[in-house]
Amino acid sequence: MIAKQGSNRIYTRVRDAEGRTVIHVDGTSYDENRAFVYLSRHFRSKGLPVPEVLWVSEDGMSYTQEDLGDTILFDAIRHGRETGVFQPEEKKLLEKTIRALAHIQTEGAQGLDWKECFPVESMDARAVRWDLNYFKYCFLKGTKTEFGEPELEDDFDALAGVTAVGQEGCGSFLYRDMQSRNVMIRDGEPYFIDFQGGRRGPTQYDVASFLWQAKANFPEELREELIGAYLEELKAVDGELEEAAWREKLPHFVLLRTLQVLGAYGYRGYFERKPHFIESIPNAIRNLNQLFAAHGDLQKKYPYIYAISNNLLLLL
Repeated sequence: MIAKQGSNRIYTRVRDAEGRTVIHVDGTSYDENRAFVYLSRHFRSKGLPVPEVLWVSEDGMSYTQEDLGDTILFDAIRHGRETGVFQPEEKKLLEKTIRALAHIQTEGAQGLDWKECFPVESMDARAVRWDLNYFKYCFLKGTKTEFGEPELEDDFDALAGVTAVGQEGCGSFLYRDMQSRNVMIRDGEPYFIDFQGGRRGPTQYDVASFLWQAKANFPEELREELIGAYLEELKAVDGELEEAAWREKLPHFVLLRTLQVLGAYGYRGYFERKPHFIESIPNAIRNLNQLFAAHGDLQKKYPYIYAISNNLLLLL
């Protein structure tokens, strides 16, 4: 059995009839399994780096997929994460990954049937509020942090207004959980896994997820280098990209993702008692405070969340 992180799925490495190793997956949700199988096959048809689905059970609750090995990007950049100094080969892997992400988001969206996504088709206002309520109920209440409901909801309304997909829609695929634990490295190349929660949504969300991952420990200079590489790649496949507008919205998505992550850490850590998630909480709180410190406009637009972020420093 292969160790799992936040997922309830069970992964087992087995040998198939031809003697090759494959990954057998036992899921707990038919809809989640169906979404992964559909997205994997769709991405493979576009030549994108994801595992091939080899077999699906009749009831849809199990499937086997290509074995991509044991190396995840999170482990491949260990030196940089632990020291704050990333080696050239680590930077190269990170750049390859974020450039490949641009293709997943754009080419992967072409011809995709959004109705196959799970649990929703797009990152609309309701889906954004789910993320924010995750923070409120699973982190703030889990840590017994005092807060005013109306004031917090006012800021939630403002943040959803900036980050949600509107009626005009959005043409890109939002990976949803884009982080270094969900990228496998095989023969020096990145492959993407655990995208079953993906949906239609803004590209900034995934960049925020990847570059502000709590334990990644990316220095600001490296973040900016990777954003530059990403935008260069995104422009090559999306000639209509307006970089200034894209960059202006990015901090709002970093805020949204950081709040969502704290909610996830609260649920997985305080309620499910998984120590890895509890250990990640201080880094996420620091990320939140550093974000507000670097962006005075966020302090003004979301004053109550800013006040809460200062209070959370007491948890460190």
